[in-house]
Amino acid sequence: MDTFIKDVTSLVSGIDDEYELTNQIAARLSDLLAGDYRLPRKFTRASDEHHVTYPLYIAPDASWSLACVVWNVGQRTPVHGHETWGVAGIYSGAEREFRYVKPAASEQGRPLTPAGEQVWERGQVTVCCTTDDDVHAVTALGDQPTVGIHVYGGDIGTISRRLYDPATGAVRWFVSGWDSPADA
Repeated sequence: MDTFIKDVTSLVSGIDDEYELTNQIAARLSDLLAGDYRLPRKFTRASDEHHVTYPLYIAPDASWSLACVVWNVGQRTPVHGHETWGVAGIYSGAEREFRYVKPAASEQGRPLTPAGEQVWERGQVTVCCTTDDDVHAVTALGDQPTVGIHVYGGDIGTISRRLYDPATGAVRWFVSGWDSPADA
């Protein structure tokens, strides 16, 4: 994990294009997941109440963060955006991602347009968001919790982000914060 953090730090400081950056990070996350790295158990524990987001690393300048996101069986996120780039890899379990077209400012108050679904399984990595393509919901599949390792531009626990009502397009802002592994 230390090598991964050093690599991502170098990439974030050296690449300005978020598409190139996320592709480079995705390749390194894929390598991490294919290797023998094992998350400490405290970062893989699910909550019965809601999905949890544990901080694994936050850059000192808050330019990027590394998170472990855990969904218990059947849990689903609301439709949301990230307001930054992100790369996600499945450490264990599986998830179904529901993507939506990111509405333009002039489209506020209109239903969201579905943009497809994708199932992600152990070892698979996706660029989950860029600043122009950033609206989705995720649900855990199967009979075990889903554990993902996520890399985001900025400190995702402190970024003001959008929640969407897909039927109406209504937006509500939120800050997710971070969960403590001791609380799960």
